[in-house]
Amino acid sequence: MILFILAFLLFLVGLYGILIKRNLIKVIIGLMIVEYAVNLIFVLVGYREGGTAPIEMLGQKTFFVDPLPQALVLTAIVIGLGTTALMVSVAVRIYEKYDTLDVRKIRKLRG
Repeated sequence: MILFILAFLLFLVGLYGILIKRNLIKVIIGLMIVEYAVNLIFVLVGYREGGTAPIEMLGQKTFFVDPLPQALVLTAIVIGLGTTALMVSVAVRIYEKYDTLDVRKIRKLRG
């Protein structure tokens, strides 16, 4: 149970970075922290105390962990890498155009 609480606290730290920080790079890092916290929660849901790796062992009755959340997290990591690369490239283009990464100054430049 303590691991779920710690993962939720990690989620809250990332959410703080997304909502409060005004620098685009810090917002991207906050979004990454939220994403990894959700991945950690998925892995914790599939964890079984005393379980072994989900490999078929003939003649033995063993208790396995659930492999489905692990597969979903692997897919989410790959998708998260692509979205993070896209966000960083957009932040670089914004910096090249406006010479700032401050969200408040970028909003003032609408026109």
